Amino acid sequence: MNGLRHWGVLAGLCLSALFLSACQKAPPPWDWNIPEGFPAPSVPEDNPMTAAKVELGRHLFYDRNLSANQVQSCANCHQQQFAFSEPLPHSNGSTGDKVRRNSMPLVNVAYNAHLTWAHTELTTLETQILIPMFSEEPIELGITGHEESVLARFDNDKYRPMFAAAFPGEDIGFELIVQAISSFVRNLTSFNSPFDRYAYYGEDDALSEAALRGMDLFFSERLECHHCHGGFNFSQASKHADQAFEVTAFHNTGLYNVDGEGAYPQSDQGLKEITLQPQHMGQFRAPTLRNIAVTAPYMHDGSVATLEEVIAIYAAGGRGEGINSPLKSPFMHGFVLSDQDMQDLLAFLESLTDEAFLNNPEFAAPEY
Repeated sequence: MNGLRHWGVLAGLCLSALFLSACQKAPPPWDWNIPEGFPAPSVPEDNPMTAAKVELGRHLFYDRNLSANQVQSCANCHQQQFAFSEPLPHSNGSTGDKVRRNSMPLVNVAYNAHLTWAHTELTTLETQILIPMFSEEPIELGITGHEESVLARFDNDKYRPMFAAAFPGEDIGFELIVQAISSFVRNLTSFNSPFDRYAYYGEDDALSEAALRGMDLFFSERLECHHCHGGFNFSQASKHADQAFEVTAFHNTGLYNVDGEGAYPQSDQGLKEITLQPQHMGQFRAPTLRNIAVTAPYMHDGSVATLEEVIAIYAAGGRGEGINSPLKSPFMHGFVLSDQDMQDLLAFLESLTDEAFLNNPEFAAPEY
């Protein structure tokens, strides 16, 4: 088409359905708001990032009309001030059903190689978001069986222009809702903590002396925290556009050992439920530690209330009988910390808190 010199011919071709896609302007490159030189997240080819989709997704994320009974939105379980997690051991669905796992923070979720706590096949937000929308055991947003009535709530003067801007020429439907919410969530990047300012922006005074000592401990072979929480996203369960291979994403941290052979409670046995492989008993994804200080309680079941308790469990090499689990990660060998070491390590973990992320108005609920 570059060889066509006459606008009339080009215009005529663009009116043809055969050439329509070729005439549509490609979306501009997305500004990820990440430090220079960092790899961009992986984005599905069929859902490129656009400002219109992100803005539509933000409105949908905070809209309680997305639940069948109109009492909950995505934001009920993913609250910005808690790094888009919820300060409860377990969330509750829109009808009161208890969700069995702790609500994970949505911090740099665009870099996650796997979604949810323990699933090898949930690798895109577009797939994962279907679960809270349509799941029946437990019911979360509870859309199943109410699809038509829920969808009708977005066919109005507010949403029609937003859908038209985000998805020109397409009818409002759940596929577009999922793509828009995925785009908004994928946009939730956090790279402006004191640690980032020290490590990536050259602010030598961004970290306290205690945090610097804690950083040395964190990356030491004595503690080995970085083996599961390594890389720029502080999680080995990460991927990005330049990544050639994935490392181990799931680990057993010795929280339970109910039978002396490493078993976790029947109510949640981690990755084993998906793979059916005995060696995957009690394995869960290593979450990012970015903004970890505001995302309590911790672990897949929300059974650990504070960061001090988390560190104490790792120092002991597990919790209770889990210390003797034959299935726990080899990195859970335990270590000795002085009181000063504990305070220094806490200071470093707190330095991963990004106040700009927690208060970014572009991530907040829209004002009407």
